[in-house]
Amino acid sequence: MSCEVGMERIRSRHWYETADGAKRGYIEPSVLRELWFHTGTACNLNCDFCFEGSGPGDQRLGLVKLADVEPFIKEALLLDVEQFSFTGGEPFLAKDLVKILSLAAQHKPCLVLTNGTEALHKRIDELDVLLQAPYPVSFRVSLDSPVEHEHDEGRGEGNFQRALDGIRMLQRKGFSVSVARHMQADEDKAAVELAYRQLFNEYGIQADLALVAFPDFLPPGSVGGGPDISTSCMTQYHSAESRAGFMCAFSKMVVKQDGQMRVYACTLVDDDREYDLAGSLSEALETRISMKHHRCFSCFKYGSSCSEI
Repeated sequence: MSCEVGMERIRSRHWYETADGAKRGYIEPSVLRELWFHTGTACNLNCDFCFEGSGPGDQRLGLVKLADVEPFIKEALLLDVEQFSFTGGEPFLAKDLVKILSLAAQHKPCLVLTNGTEALHKRIDELDVLLQAPYPVSFRVSLDSPVEHEHDEGRGEGNFQRALDGIRMLQRKGFSVSVARHMQADEDKAAVELAYRQLFNEYGIQADLALVAFPDFLPPGSVGGGPDISTSCMTQYHSAESRAGFMCAFSKMVVKQDGQMRVYACTLVDDDREYDLAGSLSEALETRISMKHHRCFSCFKYGSSCSEI
C-alpha cells in the first residue's frame, strides 16, 4: 500500500524493486497525448474474464457525470492533449455520456469503447448530435472472436449477434468503428483477421475496419502474467523510442474512486492504488511509472496498448 506525506507519495518496495532485489523497470512520462476517462465499472454484461471486474451494478469505480470530467478536459487542453478516450464498464450506462462527448468533441477527437449490445442500442439515436461536432467521435466494439459460440461463451448467449448489430448501427449512422478482439499466444494472426473480414462481409459491415488485439489481462487483483521487469530489461530489450510508445508514457486515465476524481497511470492498472498518481493531470505527469503491475508485461512483450493514436 502507499500513503501520502504532504505532497510526497510513499510506495511499497515493490514499486522500486523486483522480487529478487533488482531495480524495477520504469517509464518516464513525457507528454499527454491522450486522456482516458473511466466512465465506471457498471456494465450490462458480466464477463468472467473482464480485467475490470465489471458487471451489473458494480461500483468499484463510480459512474462519471459531466461536472466530474469538465475540469480535466480543460486541464488536458492546456497540456496539448490530442484525443479524449472513454472506457468502462460499459460507457453507455453513464447517463451523461452523450453530454460529455458533446463537450469533448468540441475540442478534440474522441474514442468510446463499448460492448455494442443493449446499452448502446437503446441510446443509438442520441448519438446523432455528435455527427455535427467539430471533431469526430469513433467507437471500438468488443468482438472477442469471429466464431459466435466462442464470443458468447464469455459474454452470454446472443451477445455476438447484438455486438454485430451494434457495429452496423454505428456504421449506418456514419461513425468510424474499430473492433477489439482477443489474442491467442499461438494464433495465426493473418488467418484470424481473414475470418473477421469474411464475417464482416457476411453481415454487411465495412470489412476494412481496424482490428485491435489484446492478450488475456486477467481479472482485477490477479498476480502473475510474466516475469518481473527490471531496469536492465527496459534498456536491453527496448530503446528510448520504443519506451516512448508505452501507453503510460503519453496517456493517463481519470477515474471516480470513492467519490473522488483521481488520475491513474494508464487504463490497465486501476486495480492497484499505487498507480493513483494525483488529483490533477499536471501532477500526474511528474511521476515516474513503475513497471510493477502484472499487465505491464503485456506492454513489454506484445506492445499492448488501448490507444489508437
